[in-house]
Amino acid sequence: MLHHGSPSRPTIATFNTLTEVDADSVPIFREHSRTTESLPYWLVNIPRSQWTAECPSFLRDQSPKNVRGLSTPDHHYTRQDWELVKEIVRTNRIDRFQRVPSELRKYLEYMAHIKAEYGSVLRFMVKERLGWDDGNGKAVKPRGGPFEFEDDIKIIYNDWPYGVDKDIIHLVVWTKFELEDDPATGYLTTGAQAAIESYVQDTFCTRVPPEQVVWFKNWKSLKSVPGVEHFHVMLHRPDMEFVGEITRGDVPLIERL
Repeated sequence: MLHHGSPSRPTIATFNTLTEVDADSVPIFREHSRTTESLPYWLVNIPRSQWTAECPSFLRDQSPKNVRGLSTPDHHYTRQDWELVKEIVRTNRIDRFQRVPSELRKYLEYMAHIKAEYGSVLRFMVKERLGWDDGNGKAVKPRGGPFEFEDDIKIIYNDWPYGVDKDIIHLVVWTKFELEDDPATGYLTTGAQAAIESYVQDTFCTRVPPEQVVWFKNWKSLKSVPGVEHFHVMLHRPDMEFVGEITRGDVPLIERL
């Protein structure tokens, strides 16, 4: 995909929006069989031995989109390929990203566990995944300006990646500094977008072809951890040795549980 400001050369696909769209209106899952349609959504994709008469608390009050996802058997789910990923980013429809149904269930269950144990997902991320908790309960503060110091940035796997093809690596770049939004539009400012683009070019595109890289920043309504700034990077068929280097050997939670 071509960057809007650089039509003459291949570059990183970018996404930055807070556009209001009805995420629940998008038909994103295949229709499933009559057998599973008769099951309550909380019983799909788990063995009969784990069935419960009532919906578990962590699956109650879900959005229609999540209910459709949870109701879908894994074998009826189609992973999103690289062309679709680029289209989602290009057309500003991040709400079309989805998780594999059984992984969505695990994600919702783990989020409930984290909130119960740590009080919030933010506290868990800062302490356990980012290592930015100094033990004094103080807010995370940057050492310098945007992308000025390496210790103000951490690149790790998305612990619960979207249901994309397995040759697409989903990373998250976490920052101690803010990425400035224009209060009038809700979009990243031109300066913030240029700073991210430059960082991604320097950090990822030296080892991965630009046409195999996309980045996007979630809408505020879609952020699972709104208290710490971050944006997403997806790499198509990257050198996994490079991924190990850039993430310092990180392993996503989904592979540890």
